[in-house]
Amino acid sequence: MRVRPIQPGQTPSPLTPMGEERRLHKELGFWSLTAIGFSNILGSGWLFAAMFAAQTAGPAALLSWVAAGLLCALVALVMVELGATRPEGGGTVRWPLYASGRLVGTVIGWSVLLSVGGTAAEISAIMQYAAHYLPGLYSGGRLTGSGLAVATGLSVLLTALNWFAVRIFARLNNLVSLFKVLVPVLTVVALFLSGTHSGRLTDNGGFAPYGYAACLTALAGGGIVYSVNGFQAPLDFSGEARSPRRTVPSAVLTGIGLAVLVYLGLQLAFLFTVPDSLLTHGWHGVNFDSPFGQLALVLNLHWLATLLYVDAVVSPGGSAYVGVALDARHTYALAKNGLLPRFFMRIDPRSGMARRALLLNLVVIIVFMLPFGGWQDIVSVMGDMYLLIYAASAVAAAAFRAHDAERGAPPAEGQVAGVHWIAPISFVVSNEFVYWSGWHHLRLALPLVLAGVPLFLMLRRESEEPSRRAELRNGAWLIFQLAALTLLSWLGTFGGSGHLPAPYDSVAVGVISLAVFAWAVRSGAVHLRTAPATALPPAAGPVPPSNPTG
Repeated sequence: MRVRPIQPGQTPSPLTPMGEERRLHKELGFWSLTAIGFSNILGSGWLFAAMFAAQTAGPAALLSWVAAGLLCALVALVMVELGATRPEGGGTVRWPLYASGRLVGTVIGWSVLLSVGGTAAEISAIMQYAAHYLPGLYSGGRLTGSGLAVATGLSVLLTALNWFAVRIFARLNNLVSLFKVLVPVLTVVALFLSGTHSGRLTDNGGFAPYGYAACLTALAGGGIVYSVNGFQAPLDFSGEARSPRRTVPSAVLTGIGLAVLVYLGLQLAFLFTVPDSLLTHGWHGVNFDSPFGQLALVLNLHWLATLLYVDAVVSPGGSAYVGVALDARHTYALAKNGLLPRFFMRIDPRSGMARRALLLNLVVIIVFMLPFGGWQDIVSVMGDMYLLIYAASAVAAAAFRAHDAERGAPPAEGQVAGVHWIAPISFVVSNEFVYWSGWHHLRLALPLVLAGVPLFLMLRRESEEPSRRAELRNGAWLIFQLAALTLLSWLGTFGGSGHLPAPYDSVAVGVISLAVFAWAVRSGAVHLRTAPATALPPAAGPVPPSNPTG
Protein backbone atom coordinates (compact mmCIF):
# COMPACT_ATOMS: atom_id res chain seq x y z
CA MET A 1 0.00 0.00 0.00
CA ARG A 2 1.49 3.29 -1.07
CA VAL A 3 0.46 6.67 0.26
CA ARG A 4 0.24 9.68 -1.98
CA PRO A 5 2.54 12.43 -0.67
CA ILE A 6 0.97 15.66 0.53
CA GLN A 7 0.62 18.11 -2.35
CA PRO A 8 1.57 21.80 -2.12
CA GLY A 9 -1.20 23.74 -0.49
CA GLN A 10 -2.84 20.60 0.86
CA THR A 11 -3.61 20.54 4.57
CA PRO A 12 -2.13 17.46 6.27
CA SER A 13 -4.55 15.25 8.13
CA PRO A 14 -4.42 15.22 11.94
CA LEU A 15 -1.81 12.94 13.47
CA THR A 16 -3.89 9.92 14.47
CA PRO A 17 -2.82 6.32 15.12
CA MET A 18 -4.96 4.81 12.38
CA GLY A 19 -4.02 7.54 9.93
CA GLU A 20 -0.32 6.94 10.51
CA GLU A 21 -0.80 3.15 10.42
CA ARG A 22 -2.12 3.46 6.85
CA ARG A 23 1.16 5.09 5.80
CA LEU A 24 3.04 1.82 6.43
CA HIS A 25 3.94 0.21 3.10
CA LYS A 26 2.84 -3.40 2.49
CA GLU A 27 6.11 -4.64 0.99
CA LEU A 28 7.17 -7.78 2.89
CA GLY A 29 6.59 -11.40 1.79
CA PHE A 30 7.42 -14.80 3.33
CA TRP A 31 11.12 -14.87 2.47
CA SER A 32 11.70 -11.28 3.54
CA LEU A 33 9.93 -11.93 6.86
CA THR A 34 11.86 -15.19 7.38
CA ALA A 35 15.13 -13.40 6.65
CA ILE A 36 14.20 -10.67 9.15
CA GLY A 37 13.45 -13.24 11.87
CA PHE A 38 16.46 -15.44 11.15
CA SER A 39 18.81 -12.47 10.90
CA ASN A 40 17.52 -11.11 14.18
CA ILE A 41 18.14 -14.47 15.91
CA LEU A 42 21.55 -15.23 14.43
CA GLY A 43 23.51 -12.26 15.73
CA SER A 44 26.38 -12.15 18.18
CA GLY A 45 24.99 -15.15 20.06
CA TRP A 46 26.48 -17.73 17.74
CA LEU A 47 29.93 -16.24 18.25
CA PHE A 48 29.78 -16.57 22.06
CA ALA A 49 27.02 -18.89 23.29
CA ALA A 50 28.55 -22.27 22.35
CA MET A 51 31.51 -21.60 24.63
CA PHE A 52 29.53 -20.12 27.53
CA ALA A 53 26.98 -22.96 27.35
CA ALA A 54 29.78 -25.56 27.38
CA GLN A 55 31.42 -23.83 30.34
CA THR A 56 28.13 -23.94 32.23
CA ALA A 57 26.72 -27.38 31.38
CA GLY A 58 29.34 -29.31 29.40
CA PRO A 59 27.98 -31.52 26.58
CA ALA A 60 24.54 -31.37 28.23
CA ALA A 61 24.27 -27.87 26.74
CA LEU A 62 22.89 -29.66 23.67
CA LEU A 63 19.72 -30.33 25.66
CA SER A 64 19.50 -26.63 26.54
CA TRP A 65 19.45 -25.67 22.86
CA VAL A 66 16.69 -28.18 22.08
CA ALA A 67 14.65 -27.04 25.09
CA ALA A 68 15.08 -23.38 24.18
CA GLY A 69 13.92 -24.04 20.61
CA LEU A 70 10.83 -25.97 21.71
CA LEU A 71 9.86 -23.50 24.40
CA CYS A 72 10.42 -20.47 22.17
CA ALA A 73 8.23 -22.16 19.55
CA LEU A 74 5.41 -22.31 22.12
CA VAL A 75 5.86 -18.64 22.96
CA ALA A 76 6.03 -17.87 19.25
CA LEU A 77 2.70 -19.61 18.57
CA VAL A 78 1.01 -17.30 21.05
CA MET A 79 2.55 -14.26 19.42
CA VAL A 80 1.75 -15.65 15.97
CA GLU A 81 -1.94 -15.71 16.87
CA LEU A 82 -1.76 -12.11 18.02
CA GLY A 83 0.06 -11.08 14.86
CA ALA A 84 -2.36 -12.96 12.60
CA THR A 85 -5.61 -11.89 14.28
CA ARG A 86 -4.54 -8.33 15.12
CA PRO A 87 -1.74 -7.36 12.70
CA GLU A 88 -0.28 -4.03 13.65
CA GLY A 89 3.11 -2.31 13.49
CA GLY A 90 4.87 -2.68 16.85
CA GLY A 91 2.28 -5.20 18.02
CA THR A 92 4.34 -6.50 20.93
CA VAL A 93 3.93 -3.07 22.52
CA ARG A 94 0.26 -2.59 21.62
CA TRP A 95 -1.23 -5.97 22.60
CA PRO A 96 -0.52 -5.76 26.37
CA LEU A 97 -2.04 -2.27 26.42
CA TYR A 98 -5.19 -3.42 24.63
CA ALA A 99 -5.62 -6.54 26.76
CA SER A 100 -4.59 -5.39 30.25
CA GLY A 101 -4.88 -1.61 30.38
CA ARG A 102 -2.54 1.30 30.89
CA LEU A 103 -0.55 0.08 33.89
CA VAL A 104 0.58 -3.11 32.14
CA GLY A 105 0.93 -1.24 28.86
CA THR A 106 3.18 1.36 30.48
CA VAL A 107 5.41 -1.12 32.37
CA ILE A 108 5.81 -3.40 29.34
CA GLY A 109 6.27 -0.39 27.07
CA TRP A 110 8.98 0.90 29.40
CA SER A 111 10.66 -2.52 29.20
CA VAL A 112 10.50 -2.38 25.41
CA LEU A 113 12.07 1.07 25.42
CA LEU A 114 14.88 -0.25 27.64
CA SER A 115 15.32 -3.29 25.37
CA VAL A 116 16.83 -0.98 22.78
CA GLY A 117 19.94 -2.00 24.71
CA GLY A 118 19.84 -5.29 22.80
CA THR A 119 20.98 -3.43 19.71
CA ALA A 120 23.71 -1.84 21.82
CA ALA A 121 24.84 -5.38 22.76
CA GLU A 122 25.29 -6.31 19.10
CA ILE A 123 27.31 -3.16 18.45
CA SER A 124 29.40 -3.86 21.55
CA ALA A 125 30.09 -7.39 20.21
CA ILE A 126 31.34 -5.91 16.94
CA MET A 127 33.74 -3.71 18.87
CA GLN A 128 35.03 -6.66 20.91
CA TYR A 129 35.86 -8.69 17.80
CA ALA A 130 37.20 -5.68 15.91
CA ALA A 131 39.61 -5.19 18.83
CA HIS A 132 41.48 -8.25 17.50
CA TYR A 133 42.85 -5.90 14.82
CA LEU A 134 42.35 -2.57 16.63
CA PRO A 135 43.14 -3.21 20.32
CA GLY A 136 42.34 0.36 21.32
CA LEU A 137 38.58 -0.17 20.79
CA TYR A 138 37.94 -2.57 23.66
CA SER A 139 39.77 -3.14 26.94
CA GLY A 140 38.94 -4.75 30.26
CA GLY A 141 35.50 -5.86 29.14
CA ARG A 142 34.39 -2.35 28.20
CA LEU A 143 34.47 0.04 25.28
CA THR A 144 37.27 2.59 25.39
CA GLY A 145 36.74 6.22 24.44
CA SER A 146 37.76 5.54 20.85
CA GLY A 147 35.63 2.38 20.86
CA LEU A 148 32.60 4.38 21.94
CA ALA A 149 33.26 6.88 19.15
CA VAL A 150 33.43 4.09 16.55
CA ALA A 151 30.32 2.45 18.02
CA THR A 152 28.48 5.77 17.77
CA GLY A 153 29.47 6.09 14.12
CA LEU A 154 28.24 2.54 13.45
CA SER A 155 24.93 3.33 15.17
CA VAL A 156 24.51 6.36 12.90
CA LEU A 157 25.26 4.23 9.83
CA LEU A 158 22.70 1.58 10.79
CA THR A 159 20.11 4.28 11.38
CA ALA A 160 20.85 5.79 7.96
CA LEU A 161 20.39 2.41 6.25
CA ASN A 162 16.93 2.12 7.82
CA TRP A 163 16.05 5.72 6.99
CA PHE A 164 14.78 5.40 3.45
CA ALA A 165 12.29 2.59 2.80
CA VAL A 166 11.00 -0.82 3.86
CA ARG A 167 11.82 -2.27 0.42
CA ILE A 168 15.48 -1.18 0.68
CA PHE A 169 15.56 -2.59 4.22
CA ALA A 170 14.22 -5.97 3.07
CA ARG A 171 16.60 -6.30 0.12
CA LEU A 172 19.71 -5.40 2.12
CA ASN A 173 18.66 -7.66 4.98
CA ASN A 174 18.17 -10.62 2.61
CA LEU A 175 21.78 -10.25 1.40
CA VAL A 176 23.15 -9.92 4.95
CA SER A 177 21.14 -12.96 6.08
CA LEU A 178 22.55 -15.08 3.25
CA PHE A 179 26.11 -14.27 4.37
CA LYS A 180 25.22 -14.83 8.01
CA VAL A 181 23.98 -18.37 7.41
CA LEU A 182 26.83 -19.39 5.09
CA VAL A 183 29.64 -18.52 7.52
CA PRO A 184 28.32 -20.50 10.55
CA VAL A 185 27.60 -23.52 8.33
CA LEU A 186 31.08 -23.26 6.80
CA THR A 187 32.52 -22.99 10.32
CA VAL A 188 30.81 -26.22 11.40
CA VAL A 189 32.05 -28.10 8.31
CA ALA A 190 35.62 -26.74 8.54
CA LEU A 191 35.97 -27.54 12.25
CA PHE A 192 34.76 -31.11 11.82
CA LEU A 193 37.05 -31.67 8.80
CA SER A 194 40.01 -30.42 10.85
CA GLY A 195 39.67 -33.48 13.07
CA THR A 196 37.54 -34.40 16.08
CA HIS A 197 38.23 -35.96 19.47
CA SER A 198 36.29 -39.13 20.28
CA GLY A 199 34.46 -39.55 23.56
CA ARG A 200 33.75 -35.86 23.97
CA LEU A 201 30.12 -36.48 25.00
CA THR A 202 31.16 -38.85 27.79
CA ASP A 203 34.72 -37.94 28.84
CA ASN A 204 35.81 -35.01 31.06
CA GLY A 205 33.17 -35.62 33.70
CA GLY A 206 30.52 -37.27 31.54
CA PHE A 207 27.63 -35.90 29.50
CA ALA A 208 26.42 -33.68 32.35
CA PRO A 209 29.57 -33.00 34.41
CA TYR A 210 27.90 -30.25 36.45
CA GLY A 211 24.49 -31.91 36.82
CA TYR A 212 21.39 -31.56 34.70
CA ALA A 213 20.31 -28.48 36.64
CA ALA A 214 23.19 -26.72 34.89
CA CYS A 215 21.19 -27.06 31.67
CA LEU A 216 18.69 -24.63 33.18
CA THR A 217 21.41 -22.19 34.17
CA ALA A 218 22.86 -22.40 30.66
CA LEU A 219 19.56 -21.19 29.22
CA ALA A 220 20.26 -17.72 30.59
CA GLY A 221 23.80 -17.75 31.98
CA GLY A 222 25.16 -19.48 28.89
CA GLY A 223 23.55 -16.94 26.58
CA ILE A 224 21.14 -19.44 24.99
CA VAL A 225 17.95 -17.45 25.68
CA TYR A 226 19.52 -14.29 24.29
CA SER A 227 20.79 -16.20 21.25
CA VAL A 228 17.42 -17.69 20.34
CA ASN A 229 15.58 -14.48 21.18
CA GLY A 230 14.55 -12.41 18.19
CA PHE A 231 12.06 -14.85 16.68
CA GLN A 232 9.28 -12.30 17.19
CA ALA A 233 10.79 -9.91 14.65
CA PRO A 234 8.37 -10.79 11.78
CA LEU A 235 5.45 -10.05 14.12
CA ASP A 236 6.59 -6.48 14.54
CA PHE A 237 6.48 -6.17 10.75
CA SER A 238 3.00 -7.73 10.43
CA GLY A 239 1.57 -4.31 9.65
CA GLU A 240 3.89 -4.15 6.63
CA ALA A 241 3.39 -7.73 5.38
CA ARG A 242 1.46 -8.40 2.19
CA SER A 243 -0.49 -11.38 3.61
CA PRO A 244 0.21 -11.36 7.36
CA ARG A 245 -2.17 -14.18 8.35
CA ARG A 246 -0.47 -16.55 5.92
CA THR A 247 3.16 -15.46 5.88
CA VAL A 248 3.86 -14.34 9.46
CA PRO A 249 3.24 -17.70 11.26
CA SER A 250 5.32 -19.73 8.80
CA ALA A 251 8.10 -17.11 8.78
CA VAL A 252 8.38 -17.09 12.60
CA LEU A 253 8.49 -20.88 12.99
CA THR A 254 10.84 -21.31 10.01
CA GLY A 255 13.24 -18.77 11.50
CA ILE A 256 13.29 -20.58 14.87
CA GLY A 257 13.85 -23.99 13.26
CA LEU A 258 16.71 -22.84 11.05
CA ALA A 259 18.42 -20.98 13.89
CA VAL A 260 18.25 -23.90 16.34
CA LEU A 261 19.74 -26.26 13.71
CA VAL A 262 22.63 -23.86 13.16
CA TYR A 263 23.22 -23.46 16.91
CA LEU A 264 23.19 -27.23 17.50
CA GLY A 265 25.76 -27.69 14.73
CA LEU A 266 27.98 -25.01 16.23
CA GLN A 267 27.69 -26.48 19.73
CA LEU A 268 28.66 -29.94 18.48
CA ALA A 269 31.59 -28.53 16.49
CA PHE A 270 32.86 -26.68 19.57
CA LEU A 271 32.51 -29.73 21.83
CA PHE A 272 34.31 -32.08 19.44
CA THR A 273 37.20 -29.85 18.33
CA VAL A 274 38.47 -28.12 21.48
CA PRO A 275 42.00 -29.53 22.03
CA ASP A 276 42.48 -31.93 24.95
CA SER A 277 45.17 -29.64 26.38
CA LEU A 278 42.51 -27.02 27.15
CA LEU A 279 40.33 -29.47 29.11
CA THR A 280 42.71 -30.23 31.98
CA HIS A 281 40.34 -28.32 34.30
CA GLY A 282 37.17 -29.52 32.59
CA TRP A 283 34.78 -27.46 30.51
CA HIS A 284 34.88 -24.70 33.12
CA GLY A 285 38.49 -24.08 32.14
CA VAL A 286 37.85 -23.44 28.43
CA ASN A 287 37.98 -19.70 27.92
CA PHE A 288 38.45 -17.60 24.77
CA ASP A 289 37.89 -13.88 24.22
CA SER A 290 36.61 -14.64 20.71
CA PRO A 291 35.68 -18.33 20.87
CA PHE A 292 35.45 -19.58 17.29
CA GLY A 293 38.04 -17.17 15.94
CA GLN A 294 40.66 -18.23 18.48
CA LEU A 295 39.70 -21.89 18.19
CA ALA A 296 40.31 -21.68 14.43
CA LEU A 297 43.77 -20.20 15.08
CA VAL A 298 44.59 -22.97 17.58
CA LEU A 299 43.64 -25.52 14.90
CA ASN A 300 45.78 -23.69 12.28
CA LEU A 301 42.70 -22.75 10.23
CA HIS A 302 43.95 -19.23 9.56
CA TRP A 303 41.70 -18.70 6.54
CA LEU A 304 38.67 -19.59 8.69
CA ALA A 305 39.83 -17.31 11.51
CA THR A 306 40.07 -14.40 9.04
CA LEU A 307 36.58 -15.13 7.74
CA LEU A 308 35.22 -15.41 11.27
CA TYR A 309 36.60 -12.07 12.33
CA VAL A 310 34.96 -10.52 9.27
CA ASP A 311 31.67 -12.24 10.06
CA ALA A 312 31.98 -11.10 13.66
CA VAL A 313 31.19 -7.69 12.23
CA VAL A 314 28.59 -8.83 9.68
CA SER A 315 26.48 -11.11 11.93
CA PRO A 316 26.07 -8.73 14.89
CA GLY A 317 25.86 -5.90 12.37
CA GLY A 318 22.98 -7.63 10.61
CA SER A 319 21.15 -8.17 13.90
CA ALA A 320 21.82 -4.58 14.93
CA TYR A 321 20.52 -3.49 11.53
CA VAL A 322 17.26 -5.39 12.08
CA GLY A 323 17.23 -4.22 15.71
CA VAL A 324 17.33 -0.57 14.71
CA ALA A 325 14.28 -1.12 12.49
CA LEU A 326 12.44 -3.03 15.24
CA ASP A 327 13.26 -0.40 17.84
CA ALA A 328 11.78 2.27 15.59
CA ARG A 329 8.53 0.31 15.28
CA HIS A 330 8.41 -0.21 19.05
CA THR A 331 8.97 3.49 19.67
CA TYR A 332 6.28 4.28 17.10
CA ALA A 333 3.92 1.96 19.00
CA LEU A 334 4.87 3.53 22.33
CA ALA A 335 3.88 6.90 20.91
CA LYS A 336 0.53 5.39 19.90
CA ASN A 337 0.19 4.09 23.46
CA GLY A 338 0.72 7.61 24.84
CA LEU A 339 3.95 6.63 26.64
CA LEU A 340 5.83 8.99 24.31
CA PRO A 341 4.67 12.20 22.62
CA ARG A 342 2.81 11.60 19.35
CA PHE A 343 5.55 13.57 17.66
CA PHE A 344 7.44 10.24 17.46
CA MET A 345 4.46 8.49 15.83
CA ARG A 346 4.88 10.34 12.54
CA ILE A 347 5.39 8.06 9.50
CA ASP A 348 7.24 9.64 6.59
CA PRO A 349 4.78 9.42 3.64
CA ARG A 350 7.44 8.83 0.98
CA SER A 351 9.51 6.10 2.66
CA GLY A 352 6.94 4.57 5.01
CA MET A 353 9.45 4.78 7.90
CA ALA A 354 9.03 6.19 11.41
CA ARG A 355 12.03 8.50 11.03
CA ARG A 356 11.54 10.46 14.24
CA ALA A 357 11.43 7.20 16.19
CA LEU A 358 14.67 6.15 14.47
CA LEU A 359 16.40 9.29 15.71
CA LEU A 360 15.15 8.85 19.28
CA ASN A 361 16.39 5.26 19.38
CA LEU A 362 19.77 6.32 18.02
CA VAL A 363 20.16 8.52 21.10
CA VAL A 364 18.99 5.72 23.45
CA ILE A 365 21.43 3.18 21.92
CA ILE A 366 24.37 5.52 22.38
CA VAL A 367 23.38 6.44 25.94
CA PHE A 368 22.88 2.76 26.85
CA MET A 369 26.44 1.88 25.86
CA LEU A 370 27.86 4.26 28.45
CA PRO A 371 27.09 2.30 31.68
CA PHE A 372 26.91 -1.15 30.02
CA GLY A 373 30.00 -1.25 27.85
CA GLY A 374 30.35 -5.03 27.65
CA TRP A 375 28.37 -7.63 25.70
CA GLN A 376 27.88 -9.90 28.71
CA ASP A 377 26.60 -7.08 30.94
CA ILE A 378 24.02 -5.94 28.40
CA VAL A 379 22.85 -9.45 27.52
CA SER A 380 22.26 -10.41 31.15
CA VAL A 381 19.74 -7.58 31.58
CA MET A 382 18.12 -7.67 28.13
CA GLY A 383 17.14 -11.35 28.25
CA ASP A 384 14.88 -10.83 31.27
CA MET A 385 13.14 -7.87 29.66
CA TYR A 386 12.42 -9.85 26.49
CA LEU A 387 10.93 -12.69 28.53
CA LEU A 388 8.61 -10.36 30.45
CA ILE A 389 7.32 -9.01 27.14
CA TYR A 390 6.60 -12.59 26.02
CA ALA A 391 4.75 -13.30 29.27
CA ALA A 392 2.54 -10.23 28.79
CA SER A 393 1.78 -11.35 25.22
CA ALA A 394 0.59 -14.76 26.50
CA VAL A 395 -1.82 -12.99 28.83
CA ALA A 396 -3.03 -10.80 25.97
CA ALA A 397 -3.80 -13.78 23.71
CA ALA A 398 -5.78 -15.55 26.47
CA ALA A 399 -7.60 -12.36 27.48
CA PHE A 400 -8.69 -11.65 23.90
CA ARG A 401 -10.01 -15.21 23.59
CA ALA A 402 -11.83 -14.99 26.93
CA HIS A 403 -13.41 -11.69 25.88
CA ASP A 404 -14.54 -13.09 22.53
CA ALA A 405 -16.05 -16.16 24.24
CA GLU A 406 -17.83 -13.93 26.75
CA ARG A 407 -19.43 -11.96 23.90
CA GLY A 408 -20.32 -15.12 21.99
CA ALA A 409 -18.19 -13.98 19.04
CA PRO A 410 -16.99 -16.62 16.54
CA PRO A 411 -13.26 -17.46 16.47
CA ALA A 412 -11.25 -14.85 14.59
CA GLU A 413 -9.53 -15.84 11.37
CA GLY A 414 -5.91 -16.67 12.08
CA GLN A 415 -6.38 -18.25 15.51
CA VAL A 416 -3.85 -20.98 16.30
CA ALA A 417 -5.22 -24.33 17.45
CA GLY A 418 -4.22 -25.12 21.04
CA VAL A 419 -3.41 -21.59 22.22
CA HIS A 420 -5.88 -22.06 25.11
CA TRP A 421 -3.28 -24.36 26.70
CA ILE A 422 -0.15 -23.02 24.98
CA ALA A 423 -0.67 -19.51 26.46
CA PRO A 424 -0.46 -20.52 30.15
CA ILE A 425 2.52 -22.78 29.44
CA SER A 426 4.23 -19.90 27.62
CA PHE A 427 3.58 -17.60 30.58
CA VAL A 428 5.03 -20.10 33.06
CA VAL A 429 8.01 -20.87 30.81
CA SER A 430 8.83 -17.19 30.38
CA ASN A 431 8.78 -16.63 34.14
CA GLU A 432 10.88 -19.74 34.79
CA PHE A 433 13.47 -18.47 32.31
CA VAL A 434 13.50 -15.14 34.12
CA TYR A 435 14.01 -16.90 37.44
CA TRP A 436 16.74 -19.20 36.09
CA SER A 437 18.72 -16.20 34.90
CA GLY A 438 19.76 -15.83 38.54
CA TRP A 439 19.70 -13.31 41.37
CA HIS A 440 22.82 -11.53 40.12
CA HIS A 441 21.02 -10.52 36.92
CA LEU A 442 17.52 -10.09 38.31
CA ARG A 443 18.58 -7.65 41.01
CA LEU A 444 19.55 -5.31 38.15
CA ALA A 445 16.81 -6.07 35.61
CA LEU A 446 13.64 -6.11 37.73
CA PRO A 447 14.17 -2.74 39.47
CA LEU A 448 14.68 -1.21 36.01
CA VAL A 449 11.36 -2.72 34.87
CA LEU A 450 9.53 -1.60 38.04
CA ALA A 451 10.58 1.97 37.27
CA GLY A 452 7.69 1.85 34.82
CA VAL A 453 5.24 2.07 37.75
CA PRO A 454 6.11 5.64 38.82
CA LEU A 455 6.16 6.51 35.13
CA PHE A 456 2.55 5.27 34.89
CA LEU A 457 1.54 7.30 37.94
CA MET A 458 3.16 10.40 36.48
CA LEU A 459 1.46 9.97 33.10
CA ARG A 460 -1.96 9.33 34.70
CA ARG A 461 -1.76 11.91 37.47
CA GLU A 462 -4.43 14.10 35.84
CA SER A 463 -6.88 11.27 35.12
CA GLU A 464 -10.00 10.80 37.24
CA GLU A 465 -9.50 8.87 40.47
CA PRO A 466 -11.98 6.01 39.71
CA SER A 467 -10.35 5.46 36.32
CA ARG A 468 -6.86 5.40 37.82
CA ARG A 469 -7.95 2.95 40.54
CA ALA A 470 -9.47 0.64 37.93
CA GLU A 471 -6.27 0.70 35.91
CA LEU A 472 -4.20 -0.11 39.00
CA ARG A 473 -6.57 -2.95 39.88
CA ASN A 474 -6.50 -4.45 36.37
CA GLY A 475 -2.70 -4.32 36.19
CA ALA A 476 -1.86 -5.32 39.78
CA TRP A 477 -1.06 -8.89 38.68
CA LEU A 478 2.08 -7.75 36.87
CA ILE A 479 3.43 -5.86 39.88
CA PHE A 480 2.75 -8.87 42.10
CA GLN A 481 4.50 -11.21 39.64
CA LEU A 482 7.60 -9.01 39.45
CA ALA A 483 7.75 -8.70 43.25
CA ALA A 484 7.30 -12.48 43.67
CA LEU A 485 10.07 -13.24 41.15
CA THR A 486 12.40 -10.87 42.99
CA LEU A 487 11.68 -12.49 46.37
CA LEU A 488 11.93 -16.07 45.04
CA SER A 489 15.17 -15.27 43.24
CA TRP A 490 16.69 -13.95 46.47
CA LEU A 491 15.50 -17.04 48.39
CA GLY A 492 16.29 -19.61 45.70
CA THR A 493 19.31 -21.57 44.50
CA PHE A 494 20.07 -19.73 41.24
CA GLY A 495 22.52 -17.27 42.73
CA GLY A 496 20.28 -16.52 45.72
CA SER A 497 20.60 -17.27 49.42
CA GLY A 498 19.55 -20.93 49.03
CA HIS A 499 16.90 -20.74 51.76
CA LEU A 500 14.41 -22.24 49.26
CA PRO A 501 16.18 -25.38 47.96
CA ALA A 502 15.93 -26.92 44.50
CA PRO A 503 13.67 -28.10 42.94
CA TYR A 504 11.11 -26.44 45.22
CA ASP A 505 12.20 -22.98 44.09
CA SER A 506 11.37 -23.68 40.44
CA VAL A 507 8.14 -25.43 41.45
CA ALA A 508 7.14 -22.37 43.49
CA VAL A 509 7.78 -20.11 40.49
CA GLY A 510 5.60 -22.36 38.32
CA VAL A 511 2.70 -22.55 40.78
CA ILE A 512 2.69 -18.80 41.44
CA SER A 513 2.94 -18.09 37.71
CA LEU A 514 -0.10 -20.27 36.93
CA ALA A 515 -2.13 -18.52 39.64
CA VAL A 516 -1.04 -15.08 38.39
CA PHE A 517 -1.89 -16.07 34.81
CA ALA A 518 -5.48 -16.92 35.80
CA TRP A 519 -5.69 -13.62 37.71
CA ALA A 520 -4.28 -11.69 34.75
CA VAL A 521 -6.72 -13.23 32.24
CA ARG A 522 -9.70 -12.43 34.49
CA SER A 523 -8.47 -8.86 34.92
CA GLY A 524 -7.94 -8.58 31.18
CA ALA A 525 -11.46 -9.78 30.45
CA VAL A 526 -12.83 -7.15 32.86
CA HIS A 527 -10.74 -4.45 31.19
CA LEU A 528 -11.85 -5.48 27.69
CA ARG A 529 -15.49 -5.60 28.82
CA THR A 530 -15.42 -2.03 30.15
CA ALA A 531 -13.02 -0.39 27.68
CA PRO A 532 -14.54 1.81 24.95
CA ALA A 533 -14.62 0.25 21.48
CA THR A 534 -12.21 2.90 20.17
CA ALA A 535 -9.57 1.69 22.65
CA LEU A 536 -9.62 -1.90 21.37
CA PRO A 537 -7.71 -3.35 18.40
CA PRO A 538 -9.51 -4.26 15.18
CA ALA A 539 -9.88 -8.05 15.18
CA ALA A 540 -9.76 -10.27 12.14
CA GLY A 541 -12.97 -11.64 10.69
CA PRO A 542 -14.49 -14.99 11.72
CA VAL A 543 -12.86 -18.22 10.67
CA PRO A 544 -14.15 -19.31 7.23
CA PRO A 545 -16.24 -22.54 7.22
CA SER A 546 -13.51 -24.36 5.25
CA ASN A 547 -10.98 -23.76 8.04
CA PRO A 548 -12.77 -24.45 11.33
CA THR A 549 -9.61 -24.83 13.42
CA GLY A 550 -8.04 -21.52 12.46
